[in-house]
Amino acid sequence: MTLSEKILDLRKQQGMSQENLAEKLGVSRQAVSRWEVGSALPDASNIRQLSRLFGVTAH
Repeated sequence: MTLSEKILDLRKQQGMSQENLAEKLGVSRQAVSRWEVGSALPDASNIRQLSRLFGVTAH
């Protein structure tokens, strides 16, 4: 499973929209969309925030 697939899967498991996730992370909805389709990667800070938010490790 790729990082983009994991982000999408975890977001959907939490019942969050891209907009909800973007607001929690302080990024645009478009950034979340790009992460989920694999055209961009979140930076290290956002990866840490995602791991805390979803209760998963970042390795």
